Amino acid sequence: MPKLKTHSGAAKRFRSTGGNKLRRNHAYTSHILTKKSRKRKRNLRHAALISPADEPRTRRLLPYA
Repeated sequence: MPKLKTHSGAAKRFRSTGGNKLRRNHAYTSHILTKKSRKRKRNLRHAALISPADEPRTRRLLPYA
């Protein structure tokens, strides 16, 4: 069977954790930051885990992660 291609857009956005879960960064962190509170911007810095509902779809995009 041939090798599977990794979806390059997904590879830039998600990475695997030690426990084989997928990490993602938060949205809404790149611009229009003046109206967002300091607390909100600080909490957006930390990575989050992908929702269990989205995980099978994302795993298909990242066959080797």
